[in-house]
Amino acid sequence: MAVTEKTSRDAAGEVDVAGAARTRHPLRWVASLVLLVLAAQLVHLLVTNDNFEWGVVGRYFNASIIGQGIATTLELTVIAMAVGVVGGVLLAVGRLSENRLLRTSCGLYVWFFRGIPVLVQLVFWYNLSALLPRVSFGVPFGPEFVSGETNHLITPLFAAILGLGLNEAAYMAEIIRGGLLAVDPGQTEAAHALGMSDARTFRRIVLPQAMRFIVPPTGSQVINMLKATSLVSVIALADLLYTVQSIYNRTFQTIPLLIVACLWYLLITSVLYVGQSFIERHYARGATRNAPQGFWDFVLMRRRAQLPPTTPEVPS
Repeated sequence: MAVTEKTSRDAAGEVDVAGAARTRHPLRWVASLVLLVLAAQLVHLLVTNDNFEWGVVGRYFNASIIGQGIATTLELTVIAMAVGVVGGVLLAVGRLSENRLLRTSCGLYVWFFRGIPVLVQLVFWYNLSALLPRVSFGVPFGPEFVSGETNHLITPLFAAILGLGLNEAAYMAEIIRGGLLAVDPGQTEAAHALGMSDARTFRRIVLPQAMRFIVPPTGSQVINMLKATSLVSVIALADLLYTVQSIYNRTFQTIPLLIVACLWYLLITSVLYVGQSFIERHYARGATRNAPQGFWDFVLMRRRAQLPPTTPEVPS
């Protein structure tokens, strides 16, 4: 042991650092120069090209009709995500069930809705009346309690909620199932050894640890849902994109109105990202030595800060 330590010290002492120099990275400078040139060209294009019509952008940015479209977009995002989260929890529990029939049924649901594009689902639900002219509720193969015309029941808003919510439930099911499976099974065994019931073990032990794996992808799904609401313009639902389209179809100011939509989408998704970063910080406390990445850290490409190591307490 002493010979090994002496050899290591001798080898370290032979290293000559007098002529050490910083490693040069010429490709980094070339890449930075290219990016600066491209950024300058972009700024020049934005300033000198009159076709952007920034005056029109400013006039419609705060218009009341645009605000109504934004309200519809946010309302649809919240309702569809609520349907997706509730359905995802039920499907995830079913996928983890010991009942083979239930597990297979939930797996088929996930397979079906993840395999069909959202746009196709929206168009299908909107045209459901071609398949079922009437919709009724009652005893299966028995008397009907409530019935009505499908065209009256399936409004554009309801079709959008069905298309987006049912599709989102399939993705949330896999996110929640993955988060629950990421928790060490030993945690459940230890809780049962302490006499905790299954429900209390899930609520106090498994779920808080699984949230660290569920929250980040769920936040990304909320942002994706907000952007996916733009697809409902094909079924004539007056969301943000449809409102913008209805305006530029009359005024022929296509580019300025699309810029208005892009700016609002960027603003809302930025707010959602900030909220997601705070939630991630809450659930990541004590679970990692790297500080959770904030919004400006993401934008400015900063490295995550190292949290100070915890010093174990020495019993007296």
